Amino acid sequence: MHQANSVSLEDAQRVIAAGIEKSREIGQPVNIAVVDAGGNLVAHARMDGAWIGSVDIAINKAFTSRAFDLSTKDLGANAQPGEQFFGIQMSNHGDQDQSVAEVAAQAF
Repeated sequence: MHQANSVSLEDAQRVIAAGIEKSREIGQPVNIAVVDAGGNLVAHARMDGAWIGSVDIAINKAFTSRAFDLSTKDLGANAQPGEQFFGIQMSNHGDQDQSVAEVAAQAF
């Protein structure tokens, strides 16, 4: 059981497992990062074949999503011209990230 303002390692692992399952389903390996209410990294996983360059991106996306309380899709819609925001815990391939993130979030 988690407190409203925290994410336990168990919670994070459940979210990651759901994200990995969905990623395998769609055939796209991803990096998955889960942060707590303060934006601090709780857990990260890089699936075999996921881009190494996306490790930091996934972590930053998770932090930014938490900081703005918005998903990547919503952050992009609210961005000023020229701004780029990342907000979901996944990183590799745009729309696929969103579908994986939605399934992973449901596991929490």
